[in-house]
Amino acid sequence: MLEFNDQAILQQKGITQSRIEEQLASFKTGFPYLEIKGAAEPGKGITQITNEDTNSLLSLWDDYLNTDVSVLKFVPASGAASRMFKDLFEFLDGSSETPTKPAEKKFFDEIKKFAFYDVLDHFCKQNSGKHIEELISHGNFKTVVENLLMNSGMNYGNLPKGLLLFHSYSTGKRTPLEEHLAEGAMYASNTSNDVKIHFTVSKEHRELFEQKLNETKSIYEKEFGVNYSVSFSEQKPSTDTIAADADNQPFRENGALVFRPGGHGALIENLNDLDADVIFIKNIDNVVPDALKNPTIIYKKVIAGLLIKYQKISFEYLKILENDEITDEKLLEIAEFCENQLNNFTDKKLQGKELRDYLVSKLNR
Repeated sequence: MLEFNDQAILQQKGITQSRIEEQLASFKTGFPYLEIKGAAEPGKGITQITNEDTNSLLSLWDDYLNTDVSVLKFVPASGAASRMFKDLFEFLDGSSETPTKPAEKKFFDEIKKFAFYDVLDHFCKQNSGKHIEELISHGNFKTVVENLLMNSGMNYGNLPKGLLLFHSYSTGKRTPLEEHLAEGAMYASNTSNDVKIHFTVSKEHRELFEQKLNETKSIYEKEFGVNYSVSFSEQKPSTDTIAADADNQPFRENGALVFRPGGHGALIENLNDLDADVIFIKNIDNVVPDALKNPTIIYKKVIAGLLIKYQKISFEYLKILENDEITDEKLLEIAEFCENQLNNFTDKKLQGKELRDYLVSKLNR
């Protein structure tokens, strides 16, 4: 199954042979499903926040930020934009020279609404001698798409989503990376007006991210009156998954093992390397323009306030649990808090010291 020459790449990635064997075994036997107890509903997995609660939690978060705490925004940003343009790639590869499918027609009908329109128009003029409208009027639809997706133009088919022009403002255009800078300043700055943001990026695009940050960082620091501390990391090779053939044997290209990067869950390794009191997690393309940010800002703060509220209660209960003389009634109260607020359900058979140890393990995480 594995050859002697494979050891070098396994060592380079930090993957053991036993891990490969486990992955191949899982491909063969399948992965267990989670047992579903029932649908989430208010009081069972869903916490409803009233207007009164909202104001209280907003104040709690603002007060928390006025203390000596470290807040970090964690943004998975390695996603490629290629899937966003699936329909346009199919159009390029198809036999029709004119858009026929709804998605293709919609793209050209609303092309002027895209934030990248002016830049795309520039590349069309530069590479073909014609503006977008001229190309469309002459039926050169594919030339427009080529200038959007290919390396000779904007190269959007090969760039990460975080570096595409997403939103238009009177002052210019913003990429998702820039929107996260703006958003971070609105709910994650501390008393010193410091905003910490960490992006996980792919190795081949890291330099482009750093370049864009260097071009724009000072602009948003001036606009929002903050100081950004931005860091980057790459998904760890040790989280890659072996590719397998139809016989569930390691797949090879030119004799070398082929690996696939793990999903977003693999980024837990990157997250574990970071140190902060509170970490917000939000995907790179999950952004809205400023005109729509208010609900996002409010409820990010509300969720953070709720976190701080539950943390405070958890710490108080942990102190109580240190007492060997804790009553059964108090243990039941803490168990109900874990179930109703933290969704940690307690085995009803647990009592006394066993119950206390279990509650400590759930609260002290």
